[in-house]
Amino acid sequence: MIREIRSVPVTVSDKSEAISWYQDKLGFEVRENEGHWVTVAPKDWPSEIHLCETEELEPGNTGILLLADDLEATHRELKKRGVEFTQDPSEKGGGTIAMFKDPYGNVYWLMSKDEY
Repeated sequence: MIREIRSVPVTVSDKSEAISWYQDKLGFEVRENEGHWVTVAPKDWPSEIHLCETEELEPGNTGILLLADDLEATHRELKKRGVEFTQDPSEKGGGTIAMFKDPYGNVYWLMSKDEY
């Protein structure tokens, strides 16, 4: 089942400026900086802030990434429990992900912990 929240999105209008602010003001390190995927976090902290450079997030997309021990097994179990998936497990951006939504339309990302 789901074991941790890996990243939480924060909308920013200028990712370079945001990176500098998180580094200089908060002392965070940049974990990744590839295209849209920019993450920052305190050193040695497991969760990250995903800096989303955009005016608004896509409708419904929270950008919250949840990691599971076994993506396929978790996908099957959640479907059995009535969770609605907007995307069944498939390749996307170098890894296999699934996406599901809560009853209010908020979409979450799900990935296998060993692929992250």
